[in-house]
Amino acid sequence: MDLQLEGKLALVSGSTAGIGYAIAEALAAEGAHVIVTGRTDKRVREAVAKIKASGARGRLEGIAADLGSAGGVRTTAERFPKVDILVNNVGIFEFKPFEQISDEEWMRVFEINVMSGVRLRRHYLPHMKQRNWGRIIFISSESAVHIPPDGIQYGMTKTAQLAVARGLAETTAETAVTVNSVLVGPTMSEGVERMLGNPSPEDRVKAEREFFRTARPTSLLRRFADAKEIAAMVTFLASPLSSATNGAAIRVEGGLLQTIV
Repeated sequence: MDLQLEGKLALVSGSTAGIGYAIAEALAAEGAHVIVTGRTDKRVREAVAKIKASGARGRLEGIAADLGSAGGVRTTAERFPKVDILVNNVGIFEFKPFEQISDEEWMRVFEINVMSGVRLRRHYLPHMKQRNWGRIIFISSESAVHIPPDGIQYGMTKTAQLAVARGLAETTAETAVTVNSVLVGPTMSEGVERMLGNPSPEDRVKAEREFFRTARPTSLLRRFADAKEIAAMVTFLASPLSSATNGAAIRVEGGLLQTIV
C-alpha cells in the first residue's frame, strides 16, 4: 500500500530512541522528509545515521533541542517554521508513591509531556490550516484511562493530552487537517528496561511475565509491544489515507483496556 507520504515534512519530537525513533524510521521508509529531534547533538546524529543506514527513502535532518522547554520549541520552530506532520512523542515517566511526588516533579512532567505538544501545536497548526493539510498526532498512553496508582502524575499528563488533542481537532472542522491521539500500551524501550532492572535475556522473560501478571493483568497481548508496532499505526495516521479519522483516540495497547469505546 502506498501511504502517499513521499516528500511530506514530518517532525517527530523525542525521536532518538524508542517509539519516537521507530516512528521517524517508519516515516522515512515511506519517503517522508523527517526531522529527528533529541536533547543532544550526539544522540541526534547517531539516530539520523542509523535511519539512513536502514535504507530509508526519505530525506533526514536533525536538531538538538529541549522540547520540554519554551526555548527549545522556539529554536526548533525558527529552524523549521512549517511542517506537514507533527508527532508529539517526547515524554518522561517515573513511578513512585503519590505522597512522594513533589510539586516540582508534578510541574516537570506536565511541562515535558503536555506543554511540549501545546507549544509545538500553537506554532504549527495555523500554518497547516492556511495550507489546508496537516497531521498532528499525540503519543498518549493507556495510562490516560487506566491511571497507574504508582504513576498518577504520568497518567494525568496522558489524560491531558487526550483533552488537548480533541479540543484542537474541533478547531479543524471542514479542513484537511486532522488531530488524533494514540493510546500506547506497555512497550519495550530503554526506560522500560531500566524499570525492569536491566535484566538478562533469561530474567527479562520472567520479569515481563510478572509485570503483566501483577501490573497489567487485563492485557490480551501479554507481552511488551515492539516500538515498530506502534510506529505502523502512527505512520498510517500521518498519511493522506487517514483523512476520515479526526479527533480520535486510537488504541494500540494490546487490548488491556476493557471498555468497548
